[in-house]
Amino acid sequence: MRLSLFQIEKISKALGDSNRLKILNYISGKGGCGECSALQEIIGLAQPSVSHHVKILIESGLISAEKDGRNYNYTLNTGVLNEYTDSLRQLA
Repeated sequence: MRLSLFQIEKISKALGDSNRLKILNYISGKGGCGECSALQEIIGLAQPSVSHHVKILIESGLISAEKDGRNYNYTLNTGVLNEYTDSLRQLA
């Protein structure tokens, strides 16, 4: 799969925020899967702000969400992340 310029731009914008990088780092550190309830504590923001950042990461394709009862679990989409880094390498 090759990312379009639009997808590269969307991912780049999603990665341009330290809170979203913290979310990705947390999920990555948890073996690629993290719980929604822990994100608020990790980032130190109110729940609506956390939801905003998570929504941007989902829309960019970097993470996916799966409902588990009342909570969500987030999974890192390593395929999209690998395609993104490959696309950036091709620019060099």
